[in-house]
Amino acid sequence: QVKLVESGGGLVQAGGSLRLSCAASGRTFGNYPMGWFRQAPGKEREFVAAINWSGDTADYTDSVKGRFAISKANANTMYLQLNSLKVEDTAVYYCAFRLGAYDSSRRQGDYEYWGQGTQVTVSS
Repeated sequence: QVKLVESGGGLVQAGGSLRLSCAASGRTFGNYPMGWFRQAPGKEREFVAAINWSGDTADYTDSVKGRFAISKANANTMYLQLNSLKVEDTAVYYCAFRLGAYDSSRRQGDYEYWGQGTQVTVSS
């Protein structure tokens, strides 16, 4: 079993920055792809960013390209740097872990383990 815990969310003004962290514990061995998704109030959860097993290939949804940066510190720790935040970035951000694969994915169903989420609120 893998447990994921997100941290780093909070309230920030538009244009500000935050860094989200995701720590995996439990039965984690080796490097696997990880991803970030978010769910805004009244909307479905959507893909934000993902990184492959080795941490050298990242994928972003168009709305965050150039503003967000995903990275891996090691096999069990992932970050999402959020810069130039906009009000529309307000959401609960979830990290996800994909076992048994090398490439990242934009599909939620490809990720086996999920964190509980961390709230990011951007004020105008």
